[in-house]
Amino acid sequence: MLLAVDIGNTNIKLGVYEGERLLRHWRIATQRFRLADEYAVLVRNLMELSNLHLTDITGCAISCVVPPLTSQFRELAETYLHVSPFFAGLNIKTGLTFDIETPHELGSDRIANSVAVHQKYTSTVIAIAFGTATAFDVITAEGVYTGGAIAPGIGISADALFQAAARLYQVELVRPPHVIAKNTVHYMQSGLILGYTGLVEGLVSRMKAELNTPCTVVATGGLADVIAGETRAIDAVEPYLTLEGLRIIYELNTH
Repeated sequence: MLLAVDIGNTNIKLGVYEGERLLRHWRIATQRFRLADEYAVLVRNLMELSNLHLTDITGCAISCVVPPLTSQFRELAETYLHVSPFFAGLNIKTGLTFDIETPHELGSDRIANSVAVHQKYTSTVIAIAFGTATAFDVITAEGVYTGGAIAPGIGISADALFQAAARLYQVELVRPPHVIAKNTVHYMQSGLILGYTGLVEGLVSRMKAELNTPCTVVATGGLADVIAGETRAIDAVEPYLTLEGLRIIYELNTH
């Protein structure tokens, strides 16, 4: 079995694969100063609750955008799983080519997402990952990563609003009853959720015009379902896109 680990700035997503089948998946909070031993206890407990065991794991594929945790998860894999972890990046087989000016700056999670959508969809794809930042990645039908965009994530946009405006407070990130709101909670929900939907629609529309070719828009990440429910600009939601990309990359490089 393969343990796929996507280490993001806010959350760590884990999935156990048996072949192409995702058996179980979990999400835990990213703690930059947590030690390998502590993460190992968390992973062991999550697996045992699902009747899985560390000894079931024969491979480990990792995407990490939090540098301090790279060594911790390397140690976890080597000490507790007794495997050499495989880290996603550019200097590996991906099945893609990268037509951008700074490929070395591209996050491994975005590479994994791009690999996954290219394998699943036959058209040009705009992949949108709703995370701490919202990343837009464009992959052509021929497998060329051709660029993208980054916008502040909904969560950090909301946090900035709450921190900078003394009379505003945290609200649930859900759709308000009306666009034209009648109270402070709904004011903020309208601006955050529906305003952010407008950002997504605007960027997707401009990207499609620049591409001038039919394309599929695929969303992933924590708030993908919320935004996808508000717009026709998103064609599909793939909640486990990064984990799936890690599985594919691992197979490309180990078989």
